[in-house]
Order: sequence, then structure tokens, then C-alpha cells
Amino acid sequence: MRLILFFDLPMQTDKNIRDYNHFRKFLIKSGFIMMQKSVYTKLVANNVASASVRQKVKKNLPPEGMVELLEITENQFSRIEYLVGEGQKTVIDSMDRLIEI
Repeated sequence: MRLILFFDLPMQTDKNIRDYNHFRKFLIKSGFIMMQKSVYTKLVANNVASASVRQKVKKNLPPEGMVELLEITENQFSRIEYLVGEGQKTVIDSMDRLIEI
């Protein structure tokens, strides 16, 4: 399964910028990989892992802005069509199972 997180956070004040940086660092530390500027993705093994990640994200939400989380299957994710540019090399986009030790 794949979690795709989309966010749009305000950047008008110093506090907004700190909240943005804190949230972005949390995502990276949690294993999310940036697909686009405000689109991050994470590969999860099953529904239990997905629920755990969703709960951690909810605990670390910034106070303002919009954050959305979408769960899709690897089969759906592998059908992304790149219209301009190329896919990122850091994003695993194969149907092979990932095993973390």
C-alpha cells in the first residue's frame, strides 16, 4: 500500500514557516519521500502499518493549513503516468515487496 500526503500550509509569518519546517522534517524522519514540493509518499506493508502512520501524522499536524492523506494500492500507484518530466529515483514504484528489518 502507498500513502500519499498532500499539504498546503501558510507561509506568511515566521511561526508559519517554523510550523512548515517542523512538519516537513517530521515527514522525512517518518520515512516519507517527496514526490513534488508539497506531495509526499510512503510505502506501508499493510492496514495496521497504515493506521499507525496515519495516527502519527494526526499527532504532528501543523495548527493551520490543509493536509490530506490518500491510501492507494501499489498496483494503482504503479499506473502513474508522467506527462512531463520523469519520476523520482528515490520513490520505489515497483510491485516488489519491501521488507524492512
